[in-house]
Amino acid sequence: MNYLRGFIPWIAFAVVSSLGWQWGALAGLVIGAGLLVQQRKSGVDADALVLEGSTVVFFAGLTALSFARPHSALESYGGALALGWLAVTAWVTVAVRRPFTTGIARRQAPREVWGTPLFRRINVVITAVWATAFTLSAAALAAVHAADLGDTASTAVQVAGFVLPAMFTARYPERARARALEQTAPRV
Repeated sequence: MNYLRGFIPWIAFAVVSSLGWQWGALAGLVIGAGLLVQQRKSGVDADALVLEGSTVVFFAGLTALSFARPHSALESYGGALALGWLAVTAWVTVAVRRPFTTGIARRQAPREVWGTPLFRRINVVITAVWATAFTLSAAALAAVHAADLGDTASTAVQVAGFVLPAMFTARYPERARARALEQTAPRV
């Protein structure tokens, strides 16, 4: 579950934003930058830190905007913007054939499987699931805010947007490996 560490700044943003979106953005930036620096110092390859790098870029921009225009209409859509940014990040990594989950998976999988088609396919599928969840969650969250459905609906959307793909990520690789073994097993 090392990939969940990359979401800590986003969770901090959601929680701290109750004090003001500027403070949530600043918390996301500080935590994101801290995680990125810590991971790089511990020797983690840059390809395993795509999410962390994207996080720092997003929160740097949002922090600047939120302090410059604290009463911007975008304040109400901070969560949707954050999820939209994550969606763009995930989709771009799929489009350039470097799914953001690959670097994370390499930290957990044996080196001999890194170049296999199955390893690559698993990471494309998992990243696409995250990208889809982020996209749908961003749209749903924007709709929740536009319809003024309140914090309970907003929280439910955000939780579902992270829990469902996390559950998929935890289960899919083993199912994909089992299916691949089944397909290569000799038939009697």
